[in-house]
Amino acid sequence: MDKKEFIKALDHLSEEKKISKDFIYEAMELALLTAYKKNFNSLTNARVSINKDTGDIKVYTVYNVVEDYDDLDLDTEISLEEARKKVKDIQIGETIEEEVTPRDFGRVAAATAKQVIIQKVKEAEKQSLMDEFEGKKDEMIVGIVSMEDENNYLIDLGRTMGVLPKRELIGNEKIEMGSSIKAYVTKVSVSQKSINIMLSRKHYGFVKRLFESEIPEINDGTVLVHSVVRIAGERSKVAISSTNEKVDAIGACIGEKGSRIANIIKELNGEKIDLVLYDKDPQVFVANALSPAKNVSVMITDEKNKECIAIVDDDNLSLAIGKKGQNVVLASRLTHYTIDVKTKAQLEETGITIK
Repeated sequence: MDKKEFIKALDHLSEEKKISKDFIYEAMELALLTAYKKNFNSLTNARVSINKDTGDIKVYTVYNVVEDYDDLDLDTEISLEEARKKVKDIQIGETIEEEVTPRDFGRVAAATAKQVIIQKVKEAEKQSLMDEFEGKKDEMIVGIVSMEDENNYLIDLGRTMGVLPKRELIGNEKIEMGSSIKAYVTKVSVSQKSINIMLSRKHYGFVKRLFESEIPEINDGTVLVHSVVRIAGERSKVAISSTNEKVDAIGACIGEKGSRIANIIKELNGEKIDLVLYDKDPQVFVANALSPAKNVSVMITDEKNKECIAIVDDDNLSLAIGKKGQNVVLASRLTHYTIDVKTKAQLEETGITIK
């Protein structure tokens, strides 16, 4: 490879791996310096320079300028008198360089430095990947379903692969090879050999990111998402509020003819979503959280431990509790209150009188 091809190869490597050219050249120079010292038994202070325009590689011995002592180290030091023969006004403590490039240095150095360069490029590539993906944690990402094993799907994210465990899918959803898929990044970590990106579609954060991507009013701050709770594949509850009295938070999330919420439900494979109006008053918030149950009255029984009773009529009892108790469980998680759902008759049996 001639010098011009050498420069082109390094430039191509920089572009392909998205690694700084300066880093590659620094790694090359360090590797060549190691090769020089090893192959030419050099104990001197040395420096290797690569001309980024021409590809010329030169080796310099670096001497420290000292006074003319008897114990002068000829490998690393030069007397002031000798130094001034080369550089007229040089001072003690400064350095002076002398080119010492061996005639066959290019061949020997290239062979010796190869593994060092490969290692440096791998390190830089790993760091570049980390810089790109470490900020993706807790974000939604789009990739292509690439491979499958017994427990996981591998998702092609461009420069690397993400791991989507099958246990992190929504219910019994079917994933097709080669299809585009959205997922939530739960973890980004670096091992000795690679970067590991863990993905999920059942994490509650996935629902939140879908809302942010679908509803412009959430992105511009008009609608706030206070919390999201979820039983993946079954039901989610999303607590929202509006910062603008002219904007209906629930209406904004539903969209014209239900288009916005329909897109989210489709991505969640039909998972039910309850939009809950957040309220600073826990009694109102708990009542709202028990949707689709209506006509709910709430009594705070222990404010410190966040316990309450939700009183419903017979027609709304099953709705408030939900299938397998899911609705009241999600409402409790959403509001951080332990909710005991009772009808008026059940409450009176406990001796509590409703005023």
